[in-house]
Amino acid sequence: MKLKFKVAAQSVAAFAAAGALLFTAACGSTQNSSTSSSSNNSSTDSSSLDLDTAAFDKLVAGGEKADDSTVAASEWATSVKKAGVFKIGGTKTSNLFSQQNEKDGKIRGFDAGIAQLLAQYILGDPSKVEVVQVDSSTREKVIQNKQVSATIATYSITPERKKVISFAGPYYTSHQGVLVSSSNSDITGVDSLAGKKVATQAGSTGPDVLKKYAPKATVQEFQTHQEAVDALKQGRVDAYVTDYTLLLNAVNQDSKNVKIAGKEFGDADPYGIGLPKDSDGVAFVNAFLKKIEDDGTWKQLWQLTIGDRTNNTDVPTPPEITEK
Repeated sequence: MKLKFKVAAQSVAAFAAAGALLFTAACGSTQNSSTSSSSNNSSTDSSSLDLDTAAFDKLVAGGEKADDSTVAASEWATSVKKAGVFKIGGTKTSNLFSQQNEKDGKIRGFDAGIAQLLAQYILGDPSKVEVVQVDSSTREKVIQNKQVSATIATYSITPERKKVISFAGPYYTSHQGVLVSSSNSDITGVDSLAGKKVATQAGSTGPDVLKKYAPKATVQEFQTHQEAVDALKQGRVDAYVTDYTLLLNAVNQDSKNVKIAGKEFGDADPYGIGLPKDSDGVAFVNAFLKKIEDDGTWKQLWQLTIGDRTNNTDVPTPPEITEK
């Protein structure tokens, strides 16, 4: 929907330790920062709300490295190795998934960990990641324009997107939710949205979700998550529908002013790794994902970046890898 690293998405109470998962509007811009592992890191990253940064850095640095023959068998992986850097479409403002630390400039989170582990797998160095910042409207474009080798950004797998790019995965699943003002008592869930002004992100799965589950709502599309949250706080819309994970983070950033109305709803929203259309990178990345799922790395990464930061010890089972 709803990460040396260069930059060139239960109850609300149970999630009171999580931070804001915000997408920026600076589409396609790049910035540089170092995110190589350091023994001088504090184990607690205040800007990432108690992420154990030392444990995160140790996990990605200890990831498996593919042998030369495995990389050579994939044209996509070979191109990444030849470039000497894994360039991805991503974000640095998605707290649980890909957040840049203000103190050390490093990017950490679930998506960030996937990207760094994949860089370790191909290049033998998790710091060799370069991020081209994207939002929900530019994630396909950076792949099509060959600005990046992949997009890893809480990226929902949809039939429409698969017309122009390919996906590996999925590697994570979520659902949809409804965010409202903390003082709102009229909206109790998706069934209460008829006749209401409802925000969602342009270029995301949100508009289709609202068309299916709240066809009588008046939909207003915004370019970024933050713009939609701001519109809700300012009273310009009555509710905001998007990925449930994003909403949990919005609540934990500002629980005094916003809350989640009702339970998550809708079909499972699978997140995939976007790749060039018909790339053999799909098979390569799928094999990598299968490895980190089988050896427990996926679960360790989830617990560090999401579970420990949302007081949740119920580690989910990784989704079945279905893309080909």
